[in-house]
Amino acid sequence: MKIRSITYFCNPRWPLDRNVLDNAGRFIASARTAYEAAGYEVQTARLATIPFPHLLPSLRRKELIQVARELETAGSSHGFEYIALGPALLESPESYPLIPDAIAATSNVFFCGMMTAEQGGVSLPAVRTCAEVIHRIAPLLPDGFANLRFAAIANVQPGGPFLPAAYYQDKPPAFALATQAADLGVEAFSSADSLAEGRQRLISSIEDHAQAMAHVGHRLEQKLGVHFGGIDFSLAPFPQTQLSFGTAIERLGVPAVGLHGSLAAAAILADTLDRAHYPRAGFNGLFLPLLEDTTLARRAAEGVLTLKDLLLYSAVCGTGLDTIPLPGAITIEQLGAVLLDVAALAQRLDKPLAARLMPIPGKKAGDMTNFDFEYFTNSRVLAVEAQPLQGLLTGDETFTLNPRS
Repeated sequence: MKIRSITYFCNPRWPLDRNVLDNAGRFIASARTAYEAAGYEVQTARLATIPFPHLLPSLRRKELIQVARELETAGSSHGFEYIALGPALLESPESYPLIPDAIAATSNVFFCGMMTAEQGGVSLPAVRTCAEVIHRIAPLLPDGFANLRFAAIANVQPGGPFLPAAYYQDKPPAFALATQAADLGVEAFSSADSLAEGRQRLISSIEDHAQAMAHVGHRLEQKLGVHFGGIDFSLAPFPQTQLSFGTAIERLGVPAVGLHGSLAAAAILADTLDRAHYPRAGFNGLFLPLLEDTTLARRAAEGVLTLKDLLLYSAVCGTGLDTIPLPGAITIEQLGAVLLDVAALAQRLDKPLAARLMPIPGKKAGDMTNFDFEYFTNSRVLAVEAQPLQGLLTGDETFTLNPRS
């Protein structure tokens, strides 16, 4: 198990407040050292801000590009590999169209877009606008890679450490941990004699690591005055078989992820995670990032695992649709239909979900991807069973879905 990210949350202000960034840099250096001394590899440090419409109320395109570039440069000099400028907001519809140009002007700055409102609201205009953002970002790079830095989010609260969905409220600085822990699930069930034994092993492993990481977090909080917000133990994978969430499902007894029984296995793993006790931040579900998981990518390439399967598993465990390669010719309307399902599922189940969809220019369903990125494996482009929505679902309403009691 590794720490995927120490994510530091703050309001950097604009013009950038150098004292805020200096404090962030000092903290992240101390935090890296402390967690490495405790035996954990820290893969990245990330900085997440308040939503950019609050940081830049004027919402001028050139100004957003300027702040994104300056924060990217300043963040790098202070030890942060990635920056998140938070979500476009429903109350600022003009904020969504600014995102593609800001992504085009930077290399390591992430954004997201809200699709839902409080009290169970799903905004049809916001869903469509998020689809437009994805569509505009897709051709920025020949392989569609730029959409790695945007997610459409639903019912996602501030303080989660995983990008692109990370953002913060305007409060004193805080930090949270994102784990890379799919290997814990693989190990727990590989040699267990029963489901009960495997589940207890996983709970014990999560709680042991969480206790050690939280102990360091509270010491940092006391020493440096930065609030420890918790841990997102979403069992994130890495593209190796032993570090795959898909492998964990198959070790439970499913012949191949995507076949019937996969949903039950995913539910068992998610329920086991729910039973562990630790300070929580973010999703705390099961990530199903197709391009980051060797086994998921293999099953998708074989045609066993589909887009609908991945969405179905989100109903019992997941964090939504993540790093999903889609045909380059997909339309805004088709993307919108997929996103609407994600948003409705999040509100009806009262859980956070995100969609990071990656149309690949020039690719069609069944074609192999050709990414060269250490966190990615390659798979086939997934088919999308969607047509443009019609009638009432094309309106400008925000409709409410109450969680089923």
